[in-house]
Amino acid sequence: MSKKRPVAVALAGALCLVTTACADSSTGTDSAVGGDASAAAAKSGYPVTLENCGASEKITEEPSRVVLMNGASVAEVSTLLALGVQDKIVANQQTYGMSEVSGRAAAIKALPTGDVKLNDAYDIPREAMIGLRPDLVLSTTSYGFDEKNGFATREQLKQVGAHTYVSPQGCDQDTTKMTIADSYTLLRDMGKVFNVSDRAEKLIAASEQRIADIAAKVKGEKQPKVMVLFSNMAMGGNDFSSVVAKGIYNDILAKAGGANAFENASETSFADLSKEKVAATDVDALVVIGYNDPNPAAYAKTLLKEFPQWPAAKNNTYVALSDSMYLGPSNDLAVAKIAEMLHPDKV
Repeated sequence: MSKKRPVAVALAGALCLVTTACADSSTGTDSAVGGDASAAAAKSGYPVTLENCGASEKITEEPSRVVLMNGASVAEVSTLLALGVQDKIVANQQTYGMSEVSGRAAAIKALPTGDVKLNDAYDIPREAMIGLRPDLVLSTTSYGFDEKNGFATREQLKQVGAHTYVSPQGCDQDTTKMTIADSYTLLRDMGKVFNVSDRAEKLIAASEQRIADIAAKVKGEKQPKVMVLFSNMAMGGNDFSSVVAKGIYNDILAKAGGANAFENASETSFADLSKEKVAATDVDALVVIGYNDPNPAAYAKTLLKEFPQWPAAKNNTYVALSDSMYLGPSNDLAVAKIAEMLHPDKV
């Protein structure tokens, strides 16, 4: 096994939380009072009200000083890039170091970071956050607004004029129920916040169509058992503590005509497995997710050599992915790449 990177251990807690979002993150647009006000609102797209994790956020104008917290995520920054509003970002702490979307990793790297000193959770502490003078702060889960973690609370940010948003399924920090639909909710919400709903709806429609087309092609086929894990990352006490059990990953696998080999290994998002448990499981294919790991494919090859009894090893069946396998605007790419691996004669 490859040596685990120290930063992965520090981020493990956040990443474990990050595999679900805000079920109560519904959106709507307020009705302005009076003919002139209604006409102005219709033209501007504002005000917009988001009911988000029990908090009501009424946004009256387009945010121009956006801060994106780390949360071991790239869902939020990728969504804003896809919507073309990256110029509104004054501080971004999200990066996977790679992407299935051409140019995205470089675009993320080019964004301002705010030059803040991060805390032990590799995220923006309260004082630094207030100093950034944000008007919108995005966090993958409610963890990023928890005072006991050293972060500014939603109420504290409201007092300095900043709106806040927790991504879908992140309210209770339980990401086991996350699906591709949550990625669409994030796109839709941000489309309304930045008055680019048309762009958001086009992205959603294109993704839905591509995934539907692939799912139709693999329907009725045998579903290979797939192991999904993060490369060179430790989250627990065993050799295999970053193996995915539940969350958006399973929805992606199902749409691609596969099934999670370790779905029942844990009630939480990730399973903490022994080498013996992994060796005793038939793994037909491998999906390795690279999180700031420059060569997840090398990690995949190491695993296949370590478990030559796997059908995946005998057939050299693996794919290395990054942000498309996660909450965000590019789940259709993961579905396509996995379907091509599992059912090359159908897709």
